[in-house]
Amino acid sequence: MIDRLYIAATSQHVGKTTCTLGLMAAIRARGHKVSYCKPVGQEFVELGELRVDKDALLFARGMDFELKAELHSPVIIGSGVTAKYLDDPTKFEFPSEITRASRKLHTDNDVVVYEGTGHPGVGSVCDVSNAQVARMLNSPVIMIVEGGIGSTIDKLNMNLAMFREQRVPVQGVIVNKCIPKKMDKVAHYVDLYLQKLGIPLLGVLPYEKTLSSPIMATIRRALKGKTLYNRDGLNNPVENIASGSLLAQAEVENLKNLLILASNRRLEEALSALQEILRERNLPGSVISGIVVTGADSENPNLPHMDFINEHKIPVVSCLLDTYGAAVRINQMEVKINLKTPWKIRRAVELIEEYVDMELVL
Repeated sequence: MIDRLYIAATSQHVGKTTCTLGLMAAIRARGHKVSYCKPVGQEFVELGELRVDKDALLFARGMDFELKAELHSPVIIGSGVTAKYLDDPTKFEFPSEITRASRKLHTDNDVVVYEGTGHPGVGSVCDVSNAQVARMLNSPVIMIVEGGIGSTIDKLNMNLAMFREQRVPVQGVIVNKCIPKKMDKVAHYVDLYLQKLGIPLLGVLPYEKTLSSPIMATIRRALKGKTLYNRDGLNNPVENIASGSLLAQAEVENLKNLLILASNRRLEEALSALQEILRERNLPGSVISGIVVTGADSENPNLPHMDFINEHKIPVVSCLLDTYGAAVRINQMEVKINLKTPWKIRRAVELIEEYVDMELVL
């Protein structure tokens, strides 16, 4: 059995963190003591005087271990670091910091799961690309790629080249976010291609809308909005979006975890129509995840139907964007798993157990 894995991905936002969570939980469920490390981080949080990668914080709290920056997030490449490194690399000790953390983690654990950053080339400017770090750690790699056939194989071939260059063994490939009805076809052809390379296909995971759904707090940040009412509902998940005009015309089919976008001028009409639709379909007001009042130039616009809003504890956020601009901004959001979405963590674990061959992984 292997004692380390390096989880890499062909690009950002393909589900690397989600898969890493699931793999780590699956290994632990098999009775092994497992730990996590993000050798090179870019997006960090400050904990007192310490800086740690935000994914390391997520794993520490989600997988219940004591977070130590020097072990679980040894290198942070923040703003300005690359220029300083190029000016004088001798001022930095990135390889020794990474290997020192690795030695300690392997002393105390059966398996260490390392999570890469971005695509395989990220960190190259500081001589700590994913491929270079995997070689440094003497760790086999699992590559995560988004579902498809032609584009998936093309991306795999390009990204695997960096690991071949560094002579890093590839333990296998996981195809993520695959359209469910195409999973068998994708598995057949991607596996056919990987057989030529001698690399196993470890599993194909279906695309699940809930894992890509934001919560109201994330939407508020994206819109640079302000919370007006029911702040406790900001962790509500959002799966569907409807404008006030669609509600007024009763053209909304799926009301589950619905976000309403409406201008202050059209909000009364939209909420009246919404309540009528709910009565007709015999649905509770709790299916509404939140309301965004668009084009609101005051902190507390005069809202109608406050009894309905408060009865169902619907969070209300205002923003300066118009309804179209808000919809575009939300559509462009990249949604990451985080501590406020525990159902995503649970589902990530379930997906790995259901669709990934853990015997091949280990």
